[in-house]
Amino acid sequence: MTSSMIFAAAAGAPVSGANAFMTTVFPLLLIFVVFYFLLIRPQQKRAKEHQAKIEAVGKNDEVVTGGGLIGKVTKVADDHVEVELAPNVRVKALKSTLADVKSRTAKPAND
Repeated sequence: MTSSMIFAAAAGAPVSGANAFMTTVFPLLLIFVVFYFLLIRPQQKRAKEHQAKIEAVGKNDEVVTGGGLIGKVTKVADDHVEVELAPNVRVKALKSTLADVKSRTAKPAND
């Protein structure tokens, strides 16, 4: 029981239909708002940033595939990239399977 229902019962006043409806709907709305701002919105923001990174991949960028392979991009097409994993070892990977892109203009952490 909610506190307003307890107080209404203690006072002897009947609980109105609108008040009962609000006391049951308000907590559900509050939970949805909290979930939206703490879970849904940040996840959407991260997904948009990741999609922008994938779309902006270019030659000589270092990429990490979904399978954990790390290599340098040698060729970019519409839906896939060619990644050089080792000297003279090149594979094609779908852009959608790229997990991370490290730009060629990014400074190394040690410098």
